[in-house]
Amino acid sequence: MPKTPSDRLYHLIKSLSGSEKRYFKIFVHTDNDKDNKYLRLFDAIDAQPAFDDEALCLQVYQGEPIQSRKYSELKAYLYDMLVRSLQSYDEKQAVDNRLRNLLLGVKSLYKRALFDDCFKVLQKAEKLAENYEKLDAQMEALHWHKQIAYARADIAYLDRQLDLIAAREAECLDLIRNLTDYQTLFYRVWVAVRKNAQRAGSQDEVLHEVSSHPLLTGPDQALTHQSRIFYYRIKTVLSYSAKDYQNFYLLGGELIALMETKPHFLREDLSEYISALSNYAVSCGFLGRYREVNDCLEKLRRITPITLDDKLKIHRQYYTHKFRLCIETGDFDEGLRVVENHLNELEQLDKDLFERSSFYFQYFYIFFGAGNYNRALDYLNQWLNLPRSIERQDLQSLSRVLNLIIHYEMGNYLLLESLLRSTYRYLNKQEGLLEFEIKLIHFIRQAGKSVDKKETRKALLALKTDFQQLLQKPKEKAMLQMFDFEAWLDSHLEGRSFAQLVKEKYIDKTST
Repeated sequence: MPKTPSDRLYHLIKSLSGSEKRYFKIFVHTDNDKDNKYLRLFDAIDAQPAFDDEALCLQVYQGEPIQSRKYSELKAYLYDMLVRSLQSYDEKQAVDNRLRNLLLGVKSLYKRALFDDCFKVLQKAEKLAENYEKLDAQMEALHWHKQIAYARADIAYLDRQLDLIAAREAECLDLIRNLTDYQTLFYRVWVAVRKNAQRAGSQDEVLHEVSSHPLLTGPDQALTHQSRIFYYRIKTVLSYSAKDYQNFYLLGGELIALMETKPHFLREDLSEYISALSNYAVSCGFLGRYREVNDCLEKLRRITPITLDDKLKIHRQYYTHKFRLCIETGDFDEGLRVVENHLNELEQLDKDLFERSSFYFQYFYIFFGAGNYNRALDYLNQWLNLPRSIERQDLQSLSRVLNLIIHYEMGNYLLLESLLRSTYRYLNKQEGLLEFEIKLIHFIRQAGKSVDKKETRKALLALKTDFQQLLQKPKEKAMLQMFDFEAWLDSHLEGRSFAQLVKEKYIDKTST
């Protein structure tokens, strides 16, 4: 029996839902369960907060002599039993598996000439296939109607039904072709947006070609529920790419409403519904509809995940948008509470399945906004220490700029001198410094040396004017909008907190 590394077994068990674990216990039940070492190993791994192979081995054998080969075989056996249990579990849960089993049942009954029984099973399969738009299964069921009638030499049935069956087959083929065409269009758009995003020329050409496709003239061109979902997914991506955020918002709402008209589809697969809610939250944020963002997040939070992937997606999307909402509204006290909840929840997730580094910037921003510079610096340092391949280049550059700002806030002027030099060297090695980076570095260098408050205030005003002018340049604007530099400058000019100024900007924006 091949060896199964313990960490693979550990991750498999940790990926199981509560119902899947219970099903496994039922699936392998014997009268001697308590003496089964593989069940002992299963329970030991399930209880471990972190993988420890040596502790597992001692717990399983409980003082008995340990043979390395036998232990490896035990792990391999348990892994195999778990996979078989999951296959059985999925057969009872997933529509595709239930349909496959019903149609295999028809085949088995057909071999034994139990034709009446075949029709009874076919009726169940057809009802299920129609309810879930399983077009391939519907085609197979139609084939069986003809095959069984032929085997029975039921001339009257074929004479009466053959044209109807042929018409239904042609309709199924049209529906399959329609769905396939929408899928192809969606993947073409998705690839165009994701591939070489900076090379707008070729991307725009593909998006323009897709947007003028006859199938996108209206949702009525989509002939099934699944096709209509693809229609709206394509249209939302096109609207987002064109920065038509109003349409992105409207289409996103229509997509969610469409998905919710057939809840039984969502009980089968939640992944696209989670993505649709997440995109809708983004669209609401673009339009300043922050109450709707919060409503959308609460809706996301109430979803009961079907798979571990659903659970991770919900967690990631909820907190990504929740942090952003706290940052945009200036509610950093709420942000602190959300961060603590997030960190607590992360302890329950497999660290190999979930990477918290994607949240370091948001952690930094919230602690900075709350005035807790020590913890903000801690997360900023973790962000700075990430391998460069993990983060986008613009975020790498931004992290170094923010490092200067937080040390300036903390009054670390002696350290700032060396940080200014290293930051300048790093940014200069990239595509050259942006103007806002040059001006900010110059300001911090001069402010760190000056004790004259009037001179510092004059430099702050000049820097604010420079930043406002630089917002007219797309590349500068993209970086300046990643952090509220204006609120930071105004906090020094007006002697008020960063959080208070961000909150006032939010109130002004939403009251107009």
